[in-house]
Amino acid sequence: MLVIRLLRTGKNNQPSFKIVVVEKEKSSTSGRFIEEVGFYNPLTKEKILKGERIKYWISVGAQPSDTIHNMLVSQKIIEGKKIDLHKKSKKKEEGTAEKPAAGAPVKEAAPEAAKIEEKKEEKPAEEAKAEPAEEKPEEKKE
Repeated sequence: MLVIRLLRTGKNNQPSFKIVVVEKEKSSTSGRFIEEVGFYNPLTKEKILKGERIKYWISVGAQPSDTIHNMLVSQKIIEGKKIDLHKKSKKKEEGTAEKPAAGAPVKEAAPEAAKIEEKKEEKPAEEAKAEPAEEKPEEKKE
């Protein structure tokens, strides 16, 4: 199977990429590819894409990688929706699991809400006690 993907070139901390058509099983780092169909420099944001050749290889059956697919969509070489490349964090997934389902009883969540309300009521009472203590030193000064 053929894929269209990035082949990294350039020095350390100065990446540049060739966009190449290569066999999926072969490593793109070996430098052996079927055809170079573009160039991308992420530092200068320079992109050179051979649109006709890319369309040809896709028509033959080559699959673009997710990054290349998004690049082709943004350059309007192909039509479609961009693919999400970032993984969802596990914290968000755990947070959604803790919430009760729509059909779950609300009794479990009610005690937590009551505790929160009690804490809110306690804080103003503590602040009221602290205020008279502050007024007494002022009276002594006069």
